[in-house]
Amino acid sequence: MGHLFNRNIIIGVTGGIAAYKSAELVRLLRKSGASVRVIMTRGAQEFITPLTLQALSGMPVHTELLDEEAELGMGHIELARWADALLIAPATADVIARLCHGRADDLLTTTALATPAPRFIAPAMNQQMWADAATADNIQLLQHRGFTIVGPEAGDQACGDIGPGRLLDPEAIVETLSGSFAQQKLAGRRVVITAGPTREPIDPVRFLSNHSSGKMGYALARAAMEQGAETVLISGPVQLTPPDGVVLIKVETAQEMLAAAEQQAAGADVFIGAAAVADYRPVACADQKLKKTDTTDWQLPLTQNPDIIASVARLGQRPKMVIGFAAETERVAEHARSKLTRKALDLVIANDVSRPDIGFNSDHNAVLLVDVEGDTALPMASKHVVAQHIVAAAAEWLAKGDRVPDRVSS
Repeated sequence: MGHLFNRNIIIGVTGGIAAYKSAELVRLLRKSGASVRVIMTRGAQEFITPLTLQALSGMPVHTELLDEEAELGMGHIELARWADALLIAPATADVIARLCHGRADDLLTTTALATPAPRFIAPAMNQQMWADAATADNIQLLQHRGFTIVGPEAGDQACGDIGPGRLLDPEAIVETLSGSFAQQKLAGRRVVITAGPTREPIDPVRFLSNHSSGKMGYALARAAMEQGAETVLISGPVQLTPPDGVVLIKVETAQEMLAAAEQQAAGADVFIGAAAVADYRPVACADQKLKKTDTTDWQLPLTQNPDIIASVARLGQRPKMVIGFAAETERVAEHARSKLTRKALDLVIANDVSRPDIGFNSDHNAVLLVDVEGDTALPMASKHVVAQHIVAAAAEWLAKGDRVPDRVSS
């Protein structure tokens, strides 16, 4: 999977004969695990059809600056924000010159100006055009502005000339692009995360639940994706959008979450139980809505829900690392360490949900990481930052060696 797994790559295709090689480039990027979106100039569409690149990328090809289907009609801004990298391949002498002058007269050049992502240029042109002083000056200027120039290489050209100016081989382009990203600590790993509350039905209109927003679990899914993990998110009912590329499994009840967790976690590298699972459920769910009566006391018989995190920790194909959460209102460290031992976990993330600044529904958190070696406090930060620290801790644990420590639980 390499460094490109879960990366968002925009490929800009311009109007040169080498445009046909963009099909192989898109295929190789997808094979490397990247998500690819293609922008084609009008000239590029004379050499290769958008339908070809749509079939290879699995996404609609973008051709127009003003997109009626995009948010506010500004497709270039959405693409610019989405990208982890922008690669123009092939890049003709014309588009190189227009980029030098900051032109924004089509979707590709506008996106190139709008994106904060790293920008790569793979030139392709006649050897004399490549050797011209104007092109040389333009390339130097783009390098000064932070563009990375990939190629070109020398060889036979479509016009019959021989010399530098050929588009670099697509495999070499992918290798260069891959090497530009920092090593992803969880590349090739499988991470399964539970998030949000569960709902335990009383009747068709009522249920037992809690205040969990799911924000911490979704932040963990995003952090795991950023580190290259194949990420599965098992989510209770929340009002959140999962990160692109995550496998989302929606559940309602604790029993549904248990079934999904046991199935997905078997043989995984990391399981993180961030969901706030209801401890109890009604013994029976009424078929019809229960009516209000004159009696002031209403008794609802309850039974205990399954312990999902403990069940996963005892799977025959136990994940290499099992991480639990402890949402406490008092004696946080003490309760977390007890949970670590009782449930045969490798790490417990404890937090004080009684604090209004970091409790349920907050965008921030402050947690205590508890394992057999001791406690590590993470100060208050955004849940995404906290999630990045937790995922980094998991990656470090895995890097020490694949092992399942002996556990004694009661």
